[in-house]
Amino acid sequence: MDCSLTQDYTLDSQDFYGGITTVYLIEKAHVSITNIGACVISITKKYGSIFRKYELEAHTGDGKELKVVNQTNKTASVKQQIMFPVNGMSLSVRNEIEKLAKNRLLIILIDNNGDALLYGKDFGMRLLNVGGDSGKTLSDRNGYDLTFESDEKREALYVNSDLVNSLQTPEGTTYFFINGSNLRINSNSFLIN
Repeated sequence: MDCSLTQDYTLDSQDFYGGITTVYLIEKAHVSITNIGACVISITKKYGSIFRKYELEAHTGDGKELKVVNQTNKTASVKQQIMFPVNGMSLSVRNEIEKLAKNRLLIILIDNNGDALLYGKDFGMRLLNVGGDSGKTLSDRNGYDLTFESDEKREALYVNSDLVNSLQTPEGTTYFFINGSNLRINSNSFLIN
């Protein structure tokens, strides 16, 4: 394998921002992802499945990756972690968290730069910690803090915005993004946008 360096890195105009705005979650068993290199080119959802959208309050969510290289074994892995709060302690939120804990998940996060990144492609993200806090005073936060983790073969994959727009569309449909065109295929027809 060729390991030659291919590009320079220069300081730019500092137009990058931290934080995440939205996460989409789906059971890993209900979706198939195809990628070329670091880019997702197709998403196929099992009939009856959609990505669930969690909108986040500003400055509350975080996505992290840590690449661990073992020079002796010539192996590497990437520890992926996503943390975000869910406001409001209620029975319905508690029950949904129980379902999250029982599944391996694919998670797509949207960051404050507008980039979409897929976490958990190979092994799925697992709910690692849930912290609940009722708050003490009326103005305190009431809700849960969720932390998901996975050890993966590679870093998070970039997801095209057209594919992100398809995450909550009808189930049983495959979406491709090839050469700037969004191609949707279902059992009866296909459409190129």
